[in-house]
Amino acid sequence: MARTVGFFTDTTLCIGCKACEVACKEWNQLPGHAPAFGDGYDNTGQLDEQNWRHVQFHERTTAKGGVAWNMMSDVCKHCAMASCMEVCPTNAIIRTEFDTVYIQPSVCNGCRDCIAACPYHVIGFDEASGLARKCTFCYDRLQANLMPACAKACPTESIKFGDLDTMRQVAGARLNQLRGQGMSEARLYGDKEYGGLHALFLLTDKPEVYGLPNTENAVLPSRNNVRSYLGSLVTAALGIVGAVFAFRERGGKE
Repeated sequence: MARTVGFFTDTTLCIGCKACEVACKEWNQLPGHAPAFGDGYDNTGQLDEQNWRHVQFHERTTAKGGVAWNMMSDVCKHCAMASCMEVCPTNAIIRTEFDTVYIQPSVCNGCRDCIAACPYHVIGFDEASGLARKCTFCYDRLQANLMPACAKACPTESIKFGDLDTMRQVAGARLNQLRGQGMSEARLYGDKEYGGLHALFLLTDKPEVYGLPNTENAVLPSRNNVRSYLGSLVTAALGIVGAVFAFRERGGKE
């Protein structure tokens, strides 16, 4: 039976242990990148073809002059309006029966259009296989009625998983709880962005601090925009006409 599932990541519960990263790599057989000299807490660096979960570390100064950390386990958002899926020329990127966004390895041609289109920079190109790769939401585990490996491994339940509507309710209740405790800066990210995300985040700072774009004025690729789409067709038609005339003119000179 089809389900719409989602993540809810509560950053106030994240302890930066990276259990989610380890579980993701272990289950999906991702070797990761070789360690580099100078790697700190955030040795993963970013989401890409080898890192489908990334624990961010952000140091900040408190109101009393102390030091605190904002930490967040980042992941593919599985957008309701997925730009990567819109631009894929081979239809390799599909929406599964769980309403998640999945790249079919057997159909991907490695063109990298999806990488350029993703507003969250979660997709990477695997040089070894010649394929674009990202979080699958542990699609094989979902098919076996198991929760994603990252959520299963999180010791503080910072990463929660379930039906998307339930996750929205849990996120809303947690937000109200924190604001009731005086944490006025708490906010929910993902309930409206790009038509709604399947990965919700409770943040305690501006989205930009966590590398999340301000999407209030965001637009989807031109393929979704009728005016731009028609403009592209007209441009293509004019190009063809111009090529025909050039060919005839060259033929006449010969």
